[in-house]
Amino acid sequence: MNLDLSFYFAIFLRRLHYFIIAFTLVSAASIAAAFLMPPVYYAQSVLLVESSQIPGPLAAPTIQAQALEKLQIVQNRLMTRSNLLDIAKKLRVFKDIDKMSPDEIVQSMRDHTSINNRSGAGQATLMTIGFDAETGVAAAGVVNEYVTLILAADAEMRVTAAEDTVAFFNQEVKTLSAELDKLSAQILDFQNRNADALPSTLGFRLTQQAALQTKLDTAERDITTLEDQKTRLIAIYNSTGQVSAVTPPQTSEARQLAALTDQLNTQMASLSNEHPRVKAVRLQIALLEEVVRTQSQAPTATAINPQATMLDVQIADLDSRIKAAIDVRDQTTKQLAVLQDTIDRTPANQVALDALNRDYSNIQGQFNAAVSRQSQAAAGERIELLSKGERITVVDSATVPDSPTKPNRVMIAGGGMFAGAALGVGLIALMELLNRAVRRPKDLIRSFGITPIVTIPYIRTPSETMMRRMAFVAVLLLAVVGIPALIYAVHVYYQPLDIIVGRVASKFGIRL
Repeated sequence: MNLDLSFYFAIFLRRLHYFIIAFTLVSAASIAAAFLMPPVYYAQSVLLVESSQIPGPLAAPTIQAQALEKLQIVQNRLMTRSNLLDIAKKLRVFKDIDKMSPDEIVQSMRDHTSINNRSGAGQATLMTIGFDAETGVAAAGVVNEYVTLILAADAEMRVTAAEDTVAFFNQEVKTLSAELDKLSAQILDFQNRNADALPSTLGFRLTQQAALQTKLDTAERDITTLEDQKTRLIAIYNSTGQVSAVTPPQTSEARQLAALTDQLNTQMASLSNEHPRVKAVRLQIALLEEVVRTQSQAPTATAINPQATMLDVQIADLDSRIKAAIDVRDQTTKQLAVLQDTIDRTPANQVALDALNRDYSNIQGQFNAAVSRQSQAAAGERIELLSKGERITVVDSATVPDSPTKPNRVMIAGGGMFAGAALGVGLIALMELLNRAVRRPKDLIRSFGITPIVTIPYIRTPSETMMRRMAFVAVLLLAVVGIPALIYAVHVYYQPLDIIVGRVASKFGIRL
């Protein structure tokens, strides 16, 4: 495809006024905007999340949030409506702040604030916070206010969390201690009410039961033996009239005399006759022998049958012994019944007591854990109060900038002029594409299939030429003077250009 460059150049020259108008309009607008936009000063500060100064194994920190999460929490607390309004009004950040609504102030503060959090594996966690304003003092002042609020919020968050943790575990220890006291009282009351049937004394009661059962068996056997002896004694007396088969009962003095005689025989085996203890025993034996001799020589009524009297005495003795054995049997039976009742109640008491002890052990474990955590929380609170834990510190404070960071007036003006030139060329190209008129001999050949001998261009009259030139000059004056004046009027009487540009950029998601 052969391009007729001379033809297109001629078209460009013919439509040069369109290029000049577009170029002038855009260039004038960009140059006016470049010089009318107020300077923007930017100040920033760098914050660092420092790790705890006390190793975790020695004192576990109360605040368990990750460093980046902590920065996000602090950022959300910082960018609240009340904080932004207070800072903006305190520092008079915006020129026309008295004419701005609270919503506009808050939105402008957020638009002019930049916060960047940076973290990574093996890297420190940093926060870069910046603000741009029309003056360097305002920019630095806002950033320093931000930093002050961040440090205060971090300290408050750490101390409050530590105090809340200590208060929680104090209450937990108090509650568990009350539960332990309550369970201790229940266990003590249960043991007092079932003191005779406690599992801890079951072995002793079983042994006591076995001993009582043996005693009961002995009493039953003694009763049977004595009753048999009584029956035989009566039968012998009825058949023979004698009671010699039964040894007459001895008096207490006779029994004591026999015992002292045995004691004397034992002492004589190791002591001499002159020993004081031997003499004392001999003296007691002599006295008792006189008493026993007197008892054996006591007068008896001749009218009474000695055998019958002896029978009555022995039967009375057997009856008393049988009665004593029966009393022992009855008492032992009652004791066994009471003891059996306590043994029967012991398993149920074991279950109930085990449940109480299990609850007590569980709560005791919870209490011990709560006391341990209470100690850790108290240590964590002291660490936070002394600012020895993880905290946010200032690495680089904001200073008043010496020169504005934007706008880049040269780039805005140059970019506007380049955009104007591109717009002018694009406008001419668009007009050429839309123009279907015949202008070259080849157009006649292509459209009608004829070859012209000569072509005569359109010749304008002097009045037409004058009108075109006047229109061109008017548009040019409008572009050079009117557009900058309009931009200036908008900037002064409606709204500053930087705010308008910022809003437009925010709508398109562009960060200036």
